[in-house]
Amino acid sequence: MKLICVSDEHEIGLETARLIASVVRLKPEAVLGLATGSSPIGAYAELARMCAEENLDFSDVRTVNLDEYVGLDGSHPQSYRYFMHKYLFDKVNIDPKNTYVPDGFAEDPDEECDLYDELLESLGYADLQLLGIGVNGHIGFNEPADFFIPETHVVKIAESTIDANQRFFDTRDEVPRYAITIGIKGILCAERIVLIASGRKKAEALKAACFGPVTPKMPASILQVHPNVTVIADDEAFSLVPFFGHDEEAY
Repeated sequence: MKLICVSDEHEIGLETARLIASVVRLKPEAVLGLATGSSPIGAYAELARMCAEENLDFSDVRTVNLDEYVGLDGSHPQSYRYFMHKYLFDKVNIDPKNTYVPDGFAEDPDEECDLYDELLESLGYADLQLLGIGVNGHIGFNEPADFFIPETHVVKIAESTIDANQRFFDTRDEVPRYAITIGIKGILCAERIVLIASGRKKAEALKAACFGPVTPKMPASILQVHPNVTVIADDEAFSLVPFFGHDEEAY
């Protein structure tokens, strides 16, 4: 696991975009596993700039998103399909037919999960999978549980995650309670994984994910078994990691 400590959220975005861009330049038909939330917005903005100013070409790129809320269609302003168009797809020269997000409005969500796993397998999984991390250690919507779930599945969203996502909705009651998420197998089958985190609120989860026991109670800890993981975080997110110059008693 490679750890990269940068000064702030802006630098996280720049460093993450550089890694993604290098994959696209080396493999123009790359499959990118993408995430939503506030963490990757800076990276997407920099990728859009690279496309406009440095000829970074997305015309043959395929993307596969981690998750989607159950009950929201792609036109809903809080859907992850809408998010991706707002922050990336509409700003680069990607073919919309090559962008895949679970259908949260599917008549049969369980069938949608099976179809999404078939899609992942047909694409050969991601060349690079981008991840954020929740304050409870979730990756995608793989929430703390008694066991890891390999396949794409419908998950009941944890209350802490609902609290974190409430800021995107007018009221807490509007936050969906269920989501479709790629499972642990779909994440670990990626050739390379990049995990990003910022802020002191992520420090406990990041320390546990990188250095604690591998346990489904801390879903991100499973990344320790993957051979090619890069963690990009700022000083505050790494504040409990002693070898970045912080107090060893905090570790």
